[in-house]
Amino acid sequence: MGRATEPGETSLHLAQAYLGVPVRVVVDRPLGSAHPRAGFRYELNYGYLPGVTAPDGDNLDAYLVGVDTPVAEAEGVCVAVVHRLYEDDDKLVVLVAGDEPDDARLRELVHFQEGDRPYEIVRPSPSA
Repeated sequence: MGRATEPGETSLHLAQAYLGVPVRVVVDRPLGSAHPRAGFRYELNYGYLPGVTAPDGDNLDAYLVGVDTPVAEAEGVCVAVVHRLYEDDDKLVVLVAGDEPDDARLRELVHFQEGDRPYEIVRPSPSA
């Protein structure tokens, strides 16, 4: 499901298309690695969807949940979007294994990078 962002499309609009969808994530920042500029360590595997270009020109980013060792890539289902309110650079949350974390747990899991900056957890809409 690789694609480029349409002109004027936000990262939220792009990311929401993946809610509930199986995806493959290539990990470029494995669990335990250091961020190249920001000075923190990744407490989750973090990567991107190959072939999916976000509005910032990079690939659409993703946090991997449910895998406790560093990996090079993984497949899972997108269960949420971290919708950043301060910039157009939203992140997928991809569940590889285990139980889906609730919003409070997700906030704990992504705090190492998201910190106290404003964001929302976006979930799939319930089926009608």
